[in-house]
Amino acid sequence: MPNKEVQFVDIGLTPYQATWDLQEMLLDHIAQIKLKNRREELSVETPNFLLFCEHPHVYTLGKSGDESHLLMQEPFLDSIGASFYRINRGGDITYHGPGQLVGYPILDLENFYTDIHLYLRMLEEAIILTCRDYCLVAGRIDGLTGVWIDPESENARKICALGVKASRWISMHGFALNINTDLSYFSHIVPCGIATRGVTSLQQELGRLMNISEVKTKVLEHLTQLFDWKLKHVSRETLNLTLNQ
Repeated sequence: MPNKEVQFVDIGLTPYQATWDLQEMLLDHIAQIKLKNRREELSVETPNFLLFCEHPHVYTLGKSGDESHLLMQEPFLDSIGASFYRINRGGDITYHGPGQLVGYPILDLENFYTDIHLYLRMLEEAIILTCRDYCLVAGRIDGLTGVWIDPESENARKICALGVKASRWISMHGFALNINTDLSYFSHIVPCGIATRGVTSLQQELGRLMNISEVKTKVLEHLTQLFDWKLKHVSRETLNLTLNQ
């Protein structure tokens, strides 16, 4: 039977490299169980994980991205307190920073469905529904991954970026929802390689500082409903014990 339990931990403000390393370790943990199951004809359940966090200022470039979309020389990064990583997700360049909710589902998609496009649409839908909770018109734009405010208008602006990787049907990377994000950091890049569209945040749209914990709760509720998973809150220490087994 598929395992629909998802172990969830909010790891708070965490450097990008540390979180990337953690994702890789969790993915490898799931992959080793799947490999042993197939080699030894076993049926051990594979676990699923969901990480929430914020990052210090950082720019990340996907494997198919255009490095020219970083509109500055790398030495300038130090002056704005930011770092830069070339990473193995899909998509182009994006920014992560304080006041932004970053979600990393590390799921065995064979516990849910083996359809990457559907998986992306469900992540988007959770953010769309969260925006609607705040009476914002949010949706998709054909051919562009992510969630947009007023998507049908000429003033459509991105509020959430998505970029994922899947290996052996195990997902990593995920979404970044701008809540109280300092949007000035996006001026140093061509966000997601789209020069003709702007970016926004919940704070920008609603004109007030948002309660990030409240937004996280709403996103979790929508993800749980859409994926029909059973959420289990765990500690970071529990993840470490899992990885050491």
